[in-house]
Amino acid sequence: MRTPGFFDLEERFAKLDGLGDPLVKVAEVVRWEGFRGALDTAFAKVRKSNAGRKEYDRVLMFKILVLQQLYNLSDNQTEYQIRDRYSFGRFLGLHPEDAVPDAKTIWRFREGLKSAQVFESLFDELSSQIADQGYVARKGQIVDASIVEAPRQRNSREGNAKVKGGEIPEDWSRTKRRHKDVEARWTRKHGVSYYGYKNHISMDREYGLIRCWEVTDAACHDSRVFEQVLDETNTNGAVWVDSAYHSREHERFLEAGGWRSHIHRKGYRNRPLPARSREANRNRSKVRAAVEHVFAHQQAMGGKWVRTVGLARARIKIGMMNLAYNLRRLAWLKVKRRPVYRYAMN
Repeated sequence: MRTPGFFDLEERFAKLDGLGDPLVKVAEVVRWEGFRGALDTAFAKVRKSNAGRKEYDRVLMFKILVLQQLYNLSDNQTEYQIRDRYSFGRFLGLHPEDAVPDAKTIWRFREGLKSAQVFESLFDELSSQIADQGYVARKGQIVDASIVEAPRQRNSREGNAKVKGGEIPEDWSRTKRRHKDVEARWTRKHGVSYYGYKNHISMDREYGLIRCWEVTDAACHDSRVFEQVLDETNTNGAVWVDSAYHSREHERFLEAGGWRSHIHRKGYRNRPLPARSREANRNRSKVRAAVEHVFAHQQAMGGKWVRTVGLARARIKIGMMNLAYNLRRLAWLKVKRRPVYRYAMN
């Protein structure tokens, strides 16, 4: 076997660059050290002694979660791919001889973020960096929700009734309870049943970035989260949403807040929409269709499925999905689109 040469690693990286390693652009678009404050808050605890293995760098661990989401990897596969792929090691700043966090360490780090409930701060830090680079929210926003499925629960009717009522069946053992998701819910869409959660987002029209988001169970109606995900930083007050959000209350809310409503009109039995309203809906759909591109990109990152148990873990998983999408989108924007700065109002 040939002994590795001094410049072999540099030559391999040069080959990767020539082939267009996408992680190079993702690594360069943000200041990763900017996330350290929120991460330190999440894991702030007094170390009882200096015994034991030193913990891995928190920014490194956060970047591992980003990789995991970008490529839809399990914890075990994440560990394997970091050890196996030179592009992953370079993204993380690891050399071939460096120690690599194992699957259990990755799981514990993600659990720490869930317990500390600081993920919103991480997303806000990324949003702040995006705005600092000139990609401020402009030209109005589009609000929509997407179902994210979870492992289906095979419960008895009595068990399901108790779960819906907020109770835990008495015959469930402690081990069984840890594997049962009692916070996900069933819903139907286009005649198909789904079990899991919903990812509610608001994206800006100009750059197609997710600005606000919320996670609920799948049974939660889209309209119940409408006001929570509206982005007040957008320089334009136009709001595009589908007919599921249409109500007098929402129209009054938008008018009172200075927003401009582009909510799809809804027809009713024996009261079909007039031709003028149907044409207006078609024009609104041409704008609103952009949000489907966001969900399509997330679908490629495993965005229609979570293998977690409970709302808190699903929130971290879906939040990472939204954050990873923005990172990938920002990398594309840096190459394809010059930003329109805040003073260039529309």
